Order: sequence, then C-alpha cells, then structure tokens
Amino acid sequence: MDQPDFNQFKTYRKKRYLGVLFFVLAASGLIYGMSKYGIGANEINVTNEDSGNTIWNKVTNLFAGPNGEGGMTIDDDPDYVMPKSDDGRWDILILGIRGEEENHPEEVGAWLTDTMMVLSHDNKTGKTSLISIPRDLYVRIYGTKMGKINEAYETGVLRKNSLGFTRKLISKITGVYIDNAIVVNFASFEKIIDELGGIDIELSQPFTEKTQWGYEFSLPAGKNHLDSQTALYYVRSRFSSSDFDRAQRQQKVMVAIKDKVMALSLLSDPIKTLGILHTIQSNIETDLKIWDINGLVSLSKEFSGAGDKIRRLTITTENLLYETHIGNIYVLLPKGDNLQGIKQFFQDALK
Repeated sequence: MDQPDFNQFKTYRKKRYLGVLFFVLAASGLIYGMSKYGIGANEINVTNEDSGNTIWNKVTNLFAGPNGEGGMTIDDDPDYVMPKSDDGRWDILILGIRGEEENHPEEVGAWLTDTMMVLSHDNKTGKTSLISIPRDLYVRIYGTKMGKINEAYETGVLRKNSLGFTRKLISKITGVYIDNAIVVNFASFEKIIDELGGIDIELSQPFTEKTQWGYEFSLPAGKNHLDSQTALYYVRSRFSSSDFDRAQRQQKVMVAIKDKVMALSLLSDPIKTLGILHTIQSNIETDLKIWDINGLVSLSKEFSGAGDKIRRLTITTENLLYETHIGNIYVLLPKGDNLQGIKQFFQDALK
C-alpha cells in the first residue's frame, strides 16, 4: 500500500495534515489498555427496589412486540429506524478490539469492542465532538436477538460484513448516520507513545489506583509527562473508578497524542514519521481512504483546527442510562426504556 508523499506540501501544512491524521487514528492509544490486560466492565451489584419481575417487565416493554418478549424484530421497531445521510456533518465510528491474533478468537471475545466512540464533525461550523458509548448498553442486535452493544462488530464479522453491519446498527441506535468506521487492535499503543517520546496531560486533581498494579500508582494534579507504560496504567486503571471515568481518561489520552504530534517537528525525520504511520496502518481496519495523499488532504481539510474545538462527552448513568441485571448479566438500559434520549444527545453534541 502506498504511503503519503509528505514532500508535496509546505511544512506548516504537512504538520497540520499529520496532526489531523493522528487525531482521528489516535484511538489506538486508547484501545491497547482494555481487554488484553483484563479490563472489563466493572461488575456493579445493583440493589433495585423493584422486584426482579418488574425489571423483566421493563426489558419486555423495551424490546418485546405484540407476540410477547422478543417478538418484535429490529426491522419492526420504530426506535431503530435508519437515519438519512447528512451532508452537514461527518460521523466516524471508532472501535477497539482485542484482535484476531489471539488463539481461537471466536472463543476469547477477540472481536468484542471494549472501546466505542463516535467522532462527529459539523462541516459548516467546524465544531467537533467525541462521544464515548459504554459497551454494556443493552440493545437489539439483529432480528429478535438482543445483547450488549459490544457484540455488534463481532456479529458483523460472523456475518461477513463487519464494518457495514456495525455502522448500520450504531446509526440506528444513535440516530446519526455513521459515514465511516475505524477498528483498532491492540498492537500499536506503546510503540506510538515511545516513538513520540511520551505525551503530556493536565490533571485537575490527583489520580490514584491503589490495588490494581501491585503498588500504589498515582499521578499528581497539574501537568504530567507519561511514557508508554504510565499511559497504559492511566487508561487501564479500573478499580479506583468507574468505566465512565475511564472513558473520559481515554479521551484525554487520545487528544494528548494528537497534541504531541502537532507540537513535534516530525517532518524533519520522515523515516520516524512513516514508521509511526506504518504501525497504525498495520493495526487498523477502516473504510476511510487515508493512506493515499488525496484522502489525507480531504480528511485534514474536514477536521482542520478540530483540536481546539473538541467537545468530549460520555453516555453514563448520570445522564441517559440506568444499571440493572438481566439474569446474572450486568447491563445498562436507556432511561425511559427507549433510545430517544440517546439520539437527542448525539444531535445536541454539535450545537
């Protein structure tokens, strides 16, 4: 596959193009610290004043049709209508998976998505939002099948249409047309961080993880310089906080990678630059045409200056969801037992 010819452009434009490319693909820096190192959803024991029968009634009301529980299909459910394409915005789905390099990937959940974000861009105003979707959100998958949203990509793989199936399902759930998708496996995070010489993040308060790593891992408030291992610990830590907090930390690291690329004169070392690009290219699946120079220029024009306008949002129990168990499985359900709140959230994200 051809690599971009960075000698075709003036230096300041080259740096901007590289920064935009890394911003869109920096999700690789968020993915590595998830399932490979045993990071799953926090298992929260929910005490609900309602009886178990009432919880099941809610689930039935959310997903069942006139034929009883599970009777309605996704094609019949008005909550899952496919939105129309919108020329005024660009929505990119970013997914993180363990990857097919695992032995027996179908048995170890190699295709389950542990990180899911939607990068939305308003083509007119230039506003950009980055929204994290929790993997435990319980939704329709296809037909009458229901499950956690992190099963979407795996289902697409098994149906021989991984990106197309996933984009369509997430479009129906969010109410925004997903134009493109990027799927990242676990191989590139440490390499990118090390090749960049680390990244810098600003913390408003100290961060501490006391038990997960066998010693107390902590970062002070203020500016912190993270090498690859420290960055891994920062995005992987889960015992001291919730999955929702971790999603916000992942977003922070993603933007920090982009900022570091913009600050460095990578163009003075084209071998290093192309090495980082090759690392990313080897570990992603995407329908974006980003590896030819025309695609890179088009992408950078769309997201020019996005780093200064990014609105980072997370769907959580504090705004749109509530926690429960279905059987013995921890899940998140939308408040109101429909997707309208989530869809409005995505519409408002670019206002």
